[in-house]
Amino acid sequence: MSAVAARFADGRLHLQHGPIDLIVEAFGAADEVERAYGQAVERFGDILPTLVGELSVLRRPVAQAYPLLQGPVARRMAEAVWPHRAVFITPMAAVAGAVADEMLQALVCGRALDKAYVNDGGDIALHLAPGQSLRAGLFARALDGVALLTHERPVRGVATSGWGGRSFSLGIADSATVLAATAAAADAAATMIANAVNADHPAIERRPAHALDPDSDLGERLVTVAVGELPAEIVDAALDRGLAEARRLRLCGLIDSAALSLQGQWRLETGGTPLALSEAG
Repeated sequence: MSAVAARFADGRLHLQHGPIDLIVEAFGAADEVERAYGQAVERFGDILPTLVGELSVLRRPVAQAYPLLQGPVARRMAEAVWPHRAVFITPMAAVAGAVADEMLQALVCGRALDKAYVNDGGDIALHLAPGQSLRAGLFARALDGVALLTHERPVRGVATSGWGGRSFSLGIADSATVLAATAAAADAAATMIANAVNADHPAIERRPAHALDPDSDLGERLVTVAVGELPAEIVDAALDRGLAEARRLRLCGLIDSAALSLQGQWRLETGGTPLALSEAG
């Protein structure tokens, strides 16, 4: 299957190739936006084939030896997960964010844009010129809040992980949204935080990852496939575990902020970026 590029009726660019599905939007002078979209289309075709060529390494757990990878997206993935190597993690934990980062770089290179973003299934890389801002929604079961992203703050990546998302999770978070310097860094950290939102309870159902996907980088590890109604004290304890991990990562300088949710309850770990929940959230 070859890469496909199309435009939505509102002008946004849609890029799709196998499992990679991107929504791209740039803001600025019309000719600059069109040139930026052309650059993104030109870069996109090589992303998936290059990743596939290094999948065997990308699916291996990161240990004491830094992964030797060639492709630019693969190298972004390795850089993002390396700080978390004390526990089980593979470069695949940062794949969506790394693709978004790479495509954003292609989009903005040499262009005078006010702002832009690349959304890879909810993992977002963004560009903000001086004086510009964007609002990013915080989603669990609905739009539950918003993060205000400004040029002055160092956040250029947003990512969300959780047991009901596209990727498997070892934890039970409905969502763990992370703001960080890059989308790849946010992606890896969101995986770690979502895994930390965890508990043992009969209402939680888990299965080996390889039974659900023989090619999963998680192998025999148990991943969450269902979470029934949990007692309030279990929800609170699970969220507190995730919050402790988010705080550790923020104090280590790996993230800016995080928002965690489980069964209608939230925890916020805030750096300098404003996070606000709606009244319903």
